[in-house]
Amino acid sequence: MSEHAPVILDVAGLALGDDDRRRLAHPLVGGMILFGRNWESREQLTNLCAEIKSIREDLLVCVDHEGGRVQRFRSDGFTHLPPMRRFGDLWFKDAKGREGSGAMRAMAAATAAGYVLGAELRACGVDFSFTPVLDLDYGESSVIGDRSFHRDPRVVTLLARSLMQGLLQAGVANCGKHFPGHGFVKADSHLEVPVDTRGLKAILEEDAIPYEWLGATLTSVMPAHVIYPKVDSLPAGFSPKWLNEILREKLHFQGAIFSDDLSMEGARKIEGHPVTFTEAAVAALSAGCDMVLLCNESVHSDGGKSIDEMLDGLSGAQSRGEWRFNEVSEQRRLALLPCGPSVSWDSLMTEPRYMRALQLLP
Repeated sequence: MSEHAPVILDVAGLALGDDDRRRLAHPLVGGMILFGRNWESREQLTNLCAEIKSIREDLLVCVDHEGGRVQRFRSDGFTHLPPMRRFGDLWFKDAKGREGSGAMRAMAAATAAGYVLGAELRACGVDFSFTPVLDLDYGESSVIGDRSFHRDPRVVTLLARSLMQGLLQAGVANCGKHFPGHGFVKADSHLEVPVDTRGLKAILEEDAIPYEWLGATLTSVMPAHVIYPKVDSLPAGFSPKWLNEILREKLHFQGAIFSDDLSMEGARKIEGHPVTFTEAAVAALSAGCDMVLLCNESVHSDGGKSIDEMLDGLSGAQSRGEWRFNEVSEQRRLALLPCGPSVSWDSLMTEPRYMRALQLLP
């Protein structure tokens, strides 16, 4: 394969404009991420996704759709999914005289949530959601909070695996985030660069262990914009040590690696130095990311000039040999596209599996 399309970008509105179409046709663009501002109704969303696919069928249409407070589509029939903490709470609510029954119900409910989430998205033409959160709930992080299943990595792993099973039943891949763990730090990487001062042994035995236990079940991973100075001075998403030595070599992860959003404050400096979006993208790709996200730049008054600057900059950096792609990265991107046929929304509403899954939600 001669091309690698690593950039995931966004658009400003409910339909594509000329600049959006031009950017989505760029050879370095491999997908698009949707936000609440891109939502008005199921019909509008379905038309938008169809328009995206008309530009290039293999563009990956993504969304942050986890449940709880991180759910972009909430009306016009979309199920309000619970935050992941609800499943962790259910785990410990055994029926009288039936030890472990809470865990069984929690896993069944998580599988149901994964199926509802994936099936509703696919019925509207969305390919992929950045879920589940694998961060542990230390009770400190406001940005993670109830997005986490639990503090215990064993509970997190089994509930995440259950959710992934439901996603897979709907033909949807998964994304474990935020490697190696964002739950221990208080700071929000959208606003600053969090620092986790623990050593590698503590992180691998707690926060990162779900990534090892989930093994081949994980189809993609998103690293944290967090610095772990006892391991590396670079944030995890820009760190060859974290992505190649630890995630790829030590934990044997074979799927795709996404950068977190390069417009977040946690990605605006590398080793204390401000970086452009192009420099951040080159650093992430060189460190081992297969794809990079640049979000919320299309809404600026300049019409998303910074997106064009990054695409031009990446093209130039590629021609100068500052970053290289290989066939494996593109294969990982393509592997995230949905498998199996999707059904229409009307058909989904009467599908027995879907109706049963709704009954199982907590």
